[in-house]
Amino acid sequence: MIKVGINGFGRIGRLVFRAAQTRNDIEIVGINDLINVEYMAYMLKYDTIHGRFSGTVEVKDGKLVVNGKSIRVTAEKSPADLKWGAIGAD
Repeated sequence: MIKVGINGFGRIGRLVFRAAQTRNDIEIVGINDLINVEYMAYMLKYDTIHGRFSGTVEVKDGKLVVNGKSIRVTAEKSPADLKWGAIGAD
């Protein structure tokens, strides 16, 4: 299992996230973006091009919860400040 952190949850970040959800060998363990987690959940749920996300998406305790899996969300401006290793990202 490859554990991945996504830096940036715009169009490309969300597409990478959606693609990872279709694979059994990739797990998203963290997302870093300056947008708030509620808007992040909304943008993942409702994509104007790709349609609604097929799984469940919610926010609990400041984390994005997708299909029952909790994902840490951060808002670091500098990639050097990201602690991917602390959450087990490869």
